[in-house]
Amino acid sequence: MKRIILSLLIIVGLVSCETKESKLDTSLVNNPSSADGVRKGNNVPAIKFEKTEHDFGKILQGEQVSYTFKFKNVGDAPLIITNIEKTCGCTSPDYSNEPIKPGGEGKITITYDSKGHKGFQNKRLVVKANTNPSETILRIKAQVENINTF
Repeated sequence: MKRIILSLLIIVGLVSCETKESKLDTSLVNNPSSADGVRKGNNVPAIKFEKTEHDFGKILQGEQVSYTFKFKNVGDAPLIITNIEKTCGCTSPDYSNEPIKPGGEGKITITYDSKGHKGFQNKRLVVKANTNPSETILRIKAQVENINTF
């Protein structure tokens, strides 16, 4: 009985390891298409920032500072920012989730709260959008000084 069960397990294992040809069209990874899979021209939004990094320089501990990153949709389809992931609770992004038409401009305002921080700070935010690639990294930097050392 043990031999029969062992034989069945071996057969099932061998059958499950059988390689099959993938039917997934991998061109979708490098060449985004519309939802129906039909590519209509380029039809892809593209985000271009004026700059992707901002240095606040020296700031006092506890100070809140903001910077607005400006960008343009240089693609030929509406651009939608779906999310901005932050690596720290000390940063808060403000942006519109309305579609930005081709040639249109938008902005993302990042506010940094230096309360409880000291020394050099380098914060990263990941902008997620319907672009290719789908993620763009923004950085803010600051040298947080205690009021006695400023």
